[in-house]
Amino acid sequence: MLRTAISVLLVLNFMNTSSKSSHPTIAETIKSFVSELNDAQKKKALFILEDSERYHWNFVPTERKGIAFKELTARQQQLFMKVLQTALSDEGYRKASSIMQLENILKEVEGRSGGDDYRDPGKYYFSLFGEPTATKPWGWRIEGHHLALNFLHKQKTVACTPSFFGSNPAIVLSGVEKGKQLLKPESEKGFALLNSLTAQQLRMAIIAEAAFPEILTGNDRTVKPTKPEGIAFTALTAGQQKLFRDLLSIYIMNYNTETSSVIMQEIETLGFEKFYFAWAGARTWGQGHYYRIHGPTLWIEYDNTQNNANHVHTSIRHLTNDFGEDLLKKHYLEHKH
Repeated sequence: MLRTAISVLLVLNFMNTSSKSSHPTIAETIKSFVSELNDAQKKKALFILEDSERYHWNFVPTERKGIAFKELTARQQQLFMKVLQTALSDEGYRKASSIMQLENILKEVEGRSGGDDYRDPGKYYFSLFGEPTATKPWGWRIEGHHLALNFLHKQKTVACTPSFFGSNPAIVLSGVEKGKQLLKPESEKGFALLNSLTAQQLRMAIIAEAAFPEILTGNDRTVKPTKPEGIAFTALTAGQQKLFRDLLSIYIMNYNTETSSVIMQEIETLGFEKFYFAWAGARTWGQGHYYRIHGPTLWIEYDNTQNNANHVHTSIRHLTNDFGEDLLKKHYLEHKH
């Protein structure tokens, strides 16, 4: 039932993507969604901005707070998906909504019974922290297995990390969707950059012969800066630098234009010359491999080691502004509390 509901919502929302400019803002979209919730649902979904729950995040099947997709009416579910569509680009929305649907495939792969809800496309949760307003900071989250999106807004400024997109299986091996590869661009472009490197460059880029069993940052509350590892952007040829930029943009362009432009502006201000590409593990698909792109503020990770290297995890972390910490500090300095 949920597979059908999400599929229908996907079609409905993609019919509207050609007129992005006419779409409401994320604040308007969330207000519309919340206005449709009843009191019991609001009690689950609404938190104050300062609630410590805002910092609890994960990307594995676990108990979560917030209002679950499967607890919503058909109308409310459509608005839930509209929140995703408004916050993300067309491609980011495709990934996020497909990750939800992938739970049905994973349930079949694992041979779970119909009454087993461990893998459940309805167990994706929405939480609102504070009230969408033009003057004060407010945040929101949508989270479930292999999908975690955390946003903090203040006027026209937005923080969008930590965020996580994952896929298990990375490539569907059987059934009607055999061959589907949800995070294919992240994989193919990573290998393209790796395979463009010379032997000398590879000695700089490869930081470990074995891939790490998981993204190194995990679901840590904060990410501590580390020394740069891998090959520097400045050590790449012009063609390789384009591959680097293309790979980086795959992650950044999951967000809508307003958010992605904020991230790209920060990168350009810092300078690409301060960024690095690092690789660990196998250099071919089918064996465990890992890479990351990192700079003074941004840490992007890709890991594919689990389930015979057919299980991808990707994340973006900001070294100072996860959960909008920089935004909040600036706000509190400007306004006494």
